[in-house]
Amino acid sequence: MSTVTVQGANPYDIVIGHGVREQLRERLGVGVAKVLLVHQPIMTGEATRIRESLLGEVEVLLAEVPDAEDAKRIEVAAFLWGIMGQADFTRSDAVVSLGGGATTDLAGFVAATWLRGVRVVHLPTTVLGAVDAAVGGKTGVNTAEGKNLVGSFHAPSAVLVDTELLGSLPDTEVRTGFAEVAKAGFISDPTILDDLESNVLACLDLSTDLSADVLRRAIQVKATVVGEDFTEQGLREILNYGHTLGHAIEHAERYRWRHGVAVGIGMMFAAELSRLMRALSDSEVERHRLIIGERLGLPLTYPAARWETLRATIQRDKKSRGAALRFVLLDSIGRPTVTTVGDESLMFAAYQEIAG
Repeated sequence: MSTVTVQGANPYDIVIGHGVREQLRERLGVGVAKVLLVHQPIMTGEATRIRESLLGEVEVLLAEVPDAEDAKRIEVAAFLWGIMGQADFTRSDAVVSLGGGATTDLAGFVAATWLRGVRVVHLPTTVLGAVDAAVGGKTGVNTAEGKNLVGSFHAPSAVLVDTELLGSLPDTEVRTGFAEVAKAGFISDPTILDDLESNVLACLDLSTDLSADVLRRAIQVKATVVGEDFTEQGLREILNYGHTLGHAIEHAERYRWRHGVAVGIGMMFAAELSRLMRALSDSEVERHRLIIGERLGLPLTYPAARWETLRATIQRDKKSRGAALRFVLLDSIGRPTVTTVGDESLMFAAYQEIAG
């Protein structure tokens, strides 16, 4: 078991290890009388077990929500608010998420907005949830215009990354989640990339010590950044490497694509744009291609004819400032920078490099 602490105004622990979900009652803190346990359909059995484990101490209301991005709709949030209102939830009560990144985003948003903020503890059940959505307090829902355009910053009381829960994930789910792990390597900790290059199968086997250590290092990258910049006023934007185009692809695909697949393509685009605009070398771009495509087995291209659709969505990205488009790019691996792109031809040229 290992613990990463997120610093800042409201510090909290991220506990990683086998069976750490048993710490839930302790991590909820004192005074909690009711818990809304928000879970994916596949987690119904585990949600029931958790409720029974807390019997006599805390009243647990189970709330099943749709899988993936279908959960991140304002109608689903309103359904959860309704449960809390009918059960007389107060500011001393709490929300618990049990699911992947979308469930985490939704539950965090509901906790942030109920009575202007109640406690939330995350139990991520996917790699994506563990290294990204559950860490940092970003919450949100999607709209017809784009992803995560409505949301709030709301730090959890704790995050419990139970590797026993992660152990049942299918290989595809693990590989797509590792796109976010690779991102941490590209922007901050190249030792993650070294391990993905030299021993990717052990990294993807969530029962190994190496996998747990790689996850811990990826979580540490995000924890360090959000501890310094909780509300994304500057430094935190680097965590969006690959996400500007990635979110546009998700929107174009009506959120049917896995987040890691879209972000993998987004990182390839960002690498190509970095080669054109910054100082990223040919070999560093090829390292992206090796890790994302060959080691993780994720797609590297998107149809050429979709550029105009993607470009329109990019304009609504959270990093945009008026008409100025801003991207997280790399001067070199481990040296990210937020860059304003005024030349449309450079974006188009970078996109042609990933157009399939």
